Amino acid sequence: MLKDILGGGAASVLTVTFGLSYALLIFAGPLAPFLSYGVAATFISSAILAGVIAVGSSLPYAVAGPESSTAAMTGIMASSMVEHIVAADPSAPLLAPVLVTLALATVLTGIALCGFGMTRMGRAIRYVPYPVVGGFLGATGCLILLGAVRVITGQRLQFATLGQFEDTLTLSKLAAACVMAFILYTTWHRSRSSFGLPVILIGGVIAAHVMFWLAGVSLAEAQAAGWTFQPPPHVTLMSPWSVDALRRYPWRLLPDLSGNLIAVVFVTATCTLFNTTGIEVVTHREANLERELNVTGLANMLSGVFGGYTGCISISRSVLNFNSGGTGPLSGLTVAAISLLMLVFAPSLLGYMPKFVLGGLLIYLGVDALHKWIIQSRRRLSFTEYLSLLAIIVIIVQWGFIAGILIGVVIGCATFALSASRIDSIKFSFDGSEYRSSLDRSREQLVVLAAHGGCIQGLNLQSYLFFGSANRLYQHVKALLARHPECRFLVFDFKLVTGVDSSAAYSFAQIKRVAHDRGIRLVLVNLDAATEKTLRSSEFVSNEVSIMPELDHALEWCENEIVAQHEGRSDEEASLRDWFVRILGSEEDAMELIHRCERLEVRAGDVIVSAGHAADSMHFILDGRVGVMIPAGDGGLTRVRSLGRYTTVGEMGLVTGAPRNATIQAEVASVLYVLSINQFEAIKTENPVLSQKLLTFFVMVMAERLTFANRLIGVLRR
Repeated sequence: MLKDILGGGAASVLTVTFGLSYALLIFAGPLAPFLSYGVAATFISSAILAGVIAVGSSLPYAVAGPESSTAAMTGIMASSMVEHIVAADPSAPLLAPVLVTLALATVLTGIALCGFGMTRMGRAIRYVPYPVVGGFLGATGCLILLGAVRVITGQRLQFATLGQFEDTLTLSKLAAACVMAFILYTTWHRSRSSFGLPVILIGGVIAAHVMFWLAGVSLAEAQAAGWTFQPPPHVTLMSPWSVDALRRYPWRLLPDLSGNLIAVVFVTATCTLFNTTGIEVVTHREANLERELNVTGLANMLSGVFGGYTGCISISRSVLNFNSGGTGPLSGLTVAAISLLMLVFAPSLLGYMPKFVLGGLLIYLGVDALHKWIIQSRRRLSFTEYLSLLAIIVIIVQWGFIAGILIGVVIGCATFALSASRIDSIKFSFDGSEYRSSLDRSREQLVVLAAHGGCIQGLNLQSYLFFGSANRLYQHVKALLARHPECRFLVFDFKLVTGVDSSAAYSFAQIKRVAHDRGIRLVLVNLDAATEKTLRSSEFVSNEVSIMPELDHALEWCENEIVAQHEGRSDEEASLRDWFVRILGSEEDAMELIHRCERLEVRAGDVIVSAGHAADSMHFILDGRVGVMIPAGDGGLTRVRSLGRYTTVGEMGLVTGAPRNATIQAEVASVLYVLSINQFEAIKTENPVLSQKLLTFFVMVMAERLTFANRLIGVLRR
């Protein structure tokens, strides 16, 4: 118990010092005459927060109270309220509306925190992008720094008021505060001694009064010159919930203050979670986040009911108490008791407090926050994230916290989308010649698979697929199929995919169209229910797409299809090679042409090409028979010519580019090899000799058909 009381006493020094600083920060400018009410609200808040959280926290040595970030947000809200009231009516009373606003914001903050704790939504705050949190807290540090200047000089630091800072006395006060901040940085900031900060602050007060004595300046003269604070006559307690105060309250201004209110809730919740996590790291104890949110919410509701303002668990005070030996809730209750005593002693204490001591503490806190989030964070953030953090700080300082949060979240989401789109959605790729199923096969089948393994192309996908990464996948597939025109099966393994959005499903639909145009079968494996539902909703999954439970089964099925297609094809390929050798006069050119062609099997009655369509290919008929059909007078088709084995069709259109003038239809089941216009153009560019041989062959074919036509005309003219 003695250790708890001593630890709580040490933490109380920080609570008193911080409390006075925060009261001055909130009740500044037009609210300065009401500082006594601010001091009362501060120590009521400190007492209630410290007592309730000490009893209910999952960390029994926790010490709570107003924090720099929460006090800064409270001060901004109070200042905004004053500006709205003065703009509407310069003679309107200020104190009662401000106290009602602070109490109302505190109660609503407590309700929100309890809601976060009971629904476990508090953890969602940890999903806010890190640059947004950094920009938010960095802007808070900037506002604390500006508030410190106002506490020390009584003037706002703005471009319009720069002339008021040329006074020697004002510059001397700022210089003294900067020296105090520098001392705090060079001593306590680096050592983090448990009692360092209380000793430095008390030493600063004593040193200031020694300097006043040596300079022959009395306490009254120091107060008149603005070196110390004018002590309020007494700490005044005022309930914000009086009927008269609520009746006269300008409720019409609440919509204008909603942004600041949301910012207070966000800052308090964020500080609660971050400070709790920080204490866990320092003390090596685990906390219950939901319980901390609930207890902090209850403490804030009680603080608001009694006229206080927001606060939360404090890292510096809790760690100081823990290092001083405090291990139980009696430490927090000690802080609460001393805070209540300060309602009596604060006025006289404030009269002896030099402004530059508390102002220096505020400058140190503001600069420390700016250094942490502007300087140190640069090492942890990418260049884009760091720029977004700076942009959020500027936006918050210029246009407010709500604009900064909203724009920051948008920037964070855009940055994440950009970064995620750069992650390769393909972990690795493979083809059927290097990655096969576990099925043992005969030597003959292995030879077939070795020769035609490129017909199977596989992609092992990873991460979350959305519009950016999915479009890159689509572009990769198009390039893959261009490099491997022999591909007949395209396998997608979704085992490492965490999700697919609707825009990614659209990219898969594009892949399906490209595959269909090339006669490629799509095979999907390891597809979870959610991903399959998304792909089905976009009509990507159909009869043309095969779904397999695992990759090994999918590869076995593809291999069986290839083996079935090629087991009896050796004679066919030999026949095709012999035919092309007779045409071209070279086995090398024959193999080149075979590689350029695509095999096509058709059934009897299938239409191979239609009249009027673009002539984008020619067909080598290896087996079967096709008919050349033209429109008849009765609306049907009439066969004008029939083509059998070792004949060609479509070569004239391939050369001239004119639309097809006839429909080609299979009369029996046939096997054709198709030479597309793209492959023909590639031959002309890459192999001019083969191109010349093909053109010569085309001329010979057309000459033979022209001779036949002339003979037919001669017979008909007899």
